[in-house]
Parts: sequence; structure tokens; C-alpha cells
Amino acid sequence: MNTDFDIVVVGGGPAGATAAHDLARRGHKVLMIDKEGRIKPCGGAIPTRAIRDYDIPLDLLTARIGAARIISPKGEKVSMEIGDRGFVGMVDRDVFDPWLRERAAKAGASRMLGSFKSLAYRADGAVVLKVEADGGAVQEISAKTVIGADGANSTVRRSIFGLKARPPYVFAYHEIVKSPPGRTEKFDPDSCDVVYDGRVSPDFYGWVFPHGEHTSIGVGSAIKGHSLKEATRKLRADAGLSDAETIRVEGAPLPLKPMRRWDDGRAILLIGDAAGCVAPSSGEGIYYAMLTGELGADAAEDMLVSGSAKALRTARKRFMKEHGRVFFILGLLQRIWYRSDKRREQFVKMCRDPDVQRLTWESYLNKKLVRKEPLAHLRVLVKDVQQLLGIAAR
Repeated sequence: MNTDFDIVVVGGGPAGATAAHDLARRGHKVLMIDKEGRIKPCGGAIPTRAIRDYDIPLDLLTARIGAARIISPKGEKVSMEIGDRGFVGMVDRDVFDPWLRERAAKAGASRMLGSFKSLAYRADGAVVLKVEADGGAVQEISAKTVIGADGANSTVRRSIFGLKARPPYVFAYHEIVKSPPGRTEKFDPDSCDVVYDGRVSPDFYGWVFPHGEHTSIGVGSAIKGHSLKEATRKLRADAGLSDAETIRVEGAPLPLKPMRRWDDGRAILLIGDAAGCVAPSSGEGIYYAMLTGELGADAAEDMLVSGSAKALRTARKRFMKEHGRVFFILGLLQRIWYRSDKRREQFVKMCRDPDVQRLTWESYLNKKLVRKEPLAHLRVLVKDVQQLLGIAAR
């Protein structure tokens, strides 16, 4: 393998594979380094905008979800129908991620199976990476620019910012099981269950997301000592899936706040989970990962062309300009409504409101705040405050 590249991308998930694909398609010499067989725990939901913006073939979708069923601590269920607004596409990461990596390779990116170990700067400004290939051999590879897309526990991030530089996160655990044939009393293959219950998660939520033949059942929490496996066992029982065949289990941290800085000011840029780009309150990450891959590719190319490391800063600036307000609102929602089961009950009741449902789905599917309905936003705000005051009055 030629060890001199324009860009080395560490990580081959949605963020890294998207960056590698975009850069290789533009004619840059790109190497993508990724571990073999790693699958991130993920509900697998992708919005309409991701399908459209990143040319995701519809045959990769294992299901098209038309509703979400919100479940309160007392078992109250609220169905949020998407209607004619579209659908939520579901993917299995064990198929989706390899397809993204293969697309990058077809665009011209070189691939290496291995683990990034360390990096250092050469006198001429190039970055030298030490990589342990599958089989154990350690190789040195140089690049003009490095993109770290190696997940929430990013080794690239630790290499440039130290051990303490990390975003807040919840730990996610899920089990992939075989879906029952058809609809049952407890299980709807066309609807995602989102469970807000302190017994399942004291600070986040649990989920039952159908994927066609398979279903993802899992939970997230940052509370030490809370058993995610026990919570998942409860979710399986409540969904009538206790006896369903388990295909695989996975766990990993989900970062819930973008890092204040994504680049080292010289030649290295973080994207995806490594940069903390998973949505608060929802834990959604696939779309945001692919977006940061696109923005990271643009920034890396600008640096190569201009010779200025300042170009790397544009990735975060562009991301926060478009989505910073959404992340702030989602973080506020999580802090207010996930604090106790009393507030979770009120939150689920709010989800019955037609304004809440319409604004939620339009914002989620298109990844933009709905600005054309100021009166609807005002109505939601008033109801939100009333709910809070009602809780405070008790």
C-alpha cells in the first residue's frame, strides 16, 4: 500500500464513509481505516431528508414506519401518525454501514482494515499515523489531513485533545431480535414505540423499533448502576417479544452535545460521534453523522486547496448555523421533561396535541425548524408552560 495520502479517514461508519466517498469522488487520494465487523447499537431510523440528500437506495430500507407510539410511565399510549408527510426509513446497520463503505471504495477511496493507534506531526506538516492492521502488523501512514470519525470513544480525539475532552453522553444498549409474523396485540410492525418510563430509563428512554424481519429493542441512560439489560428485558416483555430469537446484542456510548472544537488548528478534524453530533433527547445520529461527513469533506478539501488550517473550522460553523438551535431546543426538552415520571406523564399527554405532532414530524423528516406556522409554535409554547405550571402547582 502506498502510504502517502491526501486525506486519511479514521472510521467507516456513516460519517467517515460519507467523507471518504465525497473526497474520493472529487479526485483526492483517500484512505479509509476501519475495524472489521463493528456494529454500533442504533435504532436505525433515517428521515426523508437523509434518503434524499445522500442518495440512499430505497431497497436498503428494511421498513417504512408511518407512526410512533409514545408510552408513558403509567402505560398511556399516544399514537403520532405521520400521515401524508412521508415515512421514517429503517435500516440495519450491519447492512447499511458496509454498503456506505463499499460506495466509498467504488468512488476511489482505498480501504484498510485495522485500528488507529497514534499520530504525530512530521517536520513538513504532514501527519503520520500508526495503524495496526488486521493480523497485528503496525504500519505508518502519512497524510496531509486526517478526519477522525472513530466514534464516541474516539482515539483520534484523545490524541489531539487529551482524555478529558469528551461530550456528555448516555450509554446505549440494544438487542436485535426476530420480529413476529404480522401484527400482534402488543407489537405493531409499522410503528416505533418510544417508552418514557423511569423504570426503563431514569434520564432517557427505551425503544422498540421494527426493522421488517428484525426489531431493535434497547435503552439509553447515563445513570451508573441502572441495568440496561434488565430494562431491555422489560421492554421485550411489554412488547410480547420475550421469546423472540435474539440475533445479536450491542452497546456503546451516545454523545449528546457537539464539541466546542472539532479541529486541532493544524490538520486534524473530528466528525460524527467523535465530534459529539448525536441529537439530545432523541439520540438520532445517522443523518447528523452523514451531514458532518459531507461538511468535513468540504472543509478538508478547502484546506488542501488553500493551504490554510482555518478551513477546517468551517465544518463546525456550518453545522451549528444550520442545526445548533435544534440541538439547543432538544437539550432543553430533555432537561425539562425527562427529570421525573410526573413530567414524563405530562410530556406524553402533550404529544396528543395536533400542533405538537405536526411540528414534530415536519421538523424531524426535513431537519428544519418549521418557521411558517408562528401561531402553532405559540400555541405549543402556551401549552408547554401550562403543563409546567400544572406540575409546579401540585
